[in-house]
Amino acid sequence: MNHNAPLPPLSPRPLRHLSEVQRRVVTADRLRTSGVSVAEANEQCRPGGPWQQILPGVFLLHPGPPTSEERLHAVLMYAAREPAAGVPAQPGAEDPHRPVYAEAMITGLAALTLHGFSSTPPLLSLDRIDVLVPRMRRLRSARGARLVRTSALPAAEQVTGVPVAPVPRALADAVTELTDAGAVRRLLTEAVRGGHCEPAAVVRELNEARLLGRPHVVDAVDSLLAEGRAIAEDRLYRMVQEYGLPDPVWNVDLRLPGGPHLGGLDAYWPEQAVAVELDTRAPRQGHRQDDDALWSEYARKREHLERLGITVVHITPRKLRDAMEQQATVVRTALMASGDRDPAAYVVVLPR
Repeated sequence: MNHNAPLPPLSPRPLRHLSEVQRRVVTADRLRTSGVSVAEANEQCRPGGPWQQILPGVFLLHPGPPTSEERLHAVLMYAAREPAAGVPAQPGAEDPHRPVYAEAMITGLAALTLHGFSSTPPLLSLDRIDVLVPRMRRLRSARGARLVRTSALPAAEQVTGVPVAPVPRALADAVTELTDAGAVRRLLTEAVRGGHCEPAAVVRELNEARLLGRPHVVDAVDSLLAEGRAIAEDRLYRMVQEYGLPDPVWNVDLRLPGGPHLGGLDAYWPEQAVAVELDTRAPRQGHRQDDDALWSEYARKREHLERLGITVVHITPRKLRDAMEQQATVVRTALMASGDRDPAAYVVVLPR
């Protein structure tokens, strides 16, 4: 027997039941269970050979450059815990052969691209792909894969068969690596303008990641909050029009005649004494007390107005986005109930 003769290309038979991408991207453990030793796998990866080692312990079973799909799965195979034999596919999976990646998900710029962002680079142009793993995972970043550690993994979202971090978390992980203020602002703006998430969720994640002390991030967040309020106001206008509510007076201040300022409101129906206030608060780093104080101010204003006979409907931007019809019903119910209440105190309505 000629021991120097090259091994024929291997086609591991037991891997047939796997998904197509898993037949092209395989871990050393999977190869071993199909009868291919590490030495044999390394032999196939010699220059000019039919395979290549794309990451430590992860093999690409063809010689050409990996596709973006193959890169994503290779990174996940590298970072994830190998599921035990017989582990079922993830709940709700349409494909029973979909790969199961335990405790790992794509995050950062790659995740935002998968979520459909237009301001992020295409996957193939990224030098490395960020993958979120538990803090105690004993593994290092490698060429093409950057491990991002967290004490609490969020629930992954499935995008094109790949577990992906939710947009707010992916944004925070992307912003951690960015020093360009314009790039940060573009990402945050697209997140809100594109309807991917609400500003408060983004600021919460940036706060958790301790990024709100960076001046270029603070500037971007200020723009984000202004953008978020404008979008929420626009949705409030649309709600009134689309669900046939009577026209209110918009953006007003209320005062008692000759008395104190009662506060600003986003919409007010004087005849029915019904007001709508948008809650666009967002947590800020190290300002929990300020956040609590702002909420106390909201509550104090609401109680004062309700003592004067004015019904205050408190709406969050997220409720306007996800349940506009329900919010319209709440406002309509308040307007209809006004006839059953005692008349409200007379207040002066001024433009804000």
